[in-house]
Amino acid sequence: MEIQTFANVWDALEDTPEEAAHMTIRSNLLIAIGQRVKGWNVTQSEAARRLGTTQPRLNDLLRGRITNFSLEALITLAGKAGLAVRLDIADAA
Repeated sequence: MEIQTFANVWDALEDTPEEAAHMTIRSNLLIAIGQRVKGWNVTQSEAARRLGTTQPRLNDLLRGRITNFSLEALITLAGKAGLAVRLDIADAA
């Protein structure tokens, strides 16, 4: 068996570098929003109200159910959480 190493988990799981980059961005947003919400020290219902979403949807986010969220939805939630989203673009290695 050949041992492989990857820069991140998405490089190992996704079929193409583009899909891996997409999932990396989504997961970074999901984590940042989750950390912000946890820092509020409020109930999920209150946090969902602040984000303009439902408590079950927020629960999906906090449980890391990344497939339930598009990149656009995560950017919207990040903005409502008071986070600025930036994209760095560089030449491929």
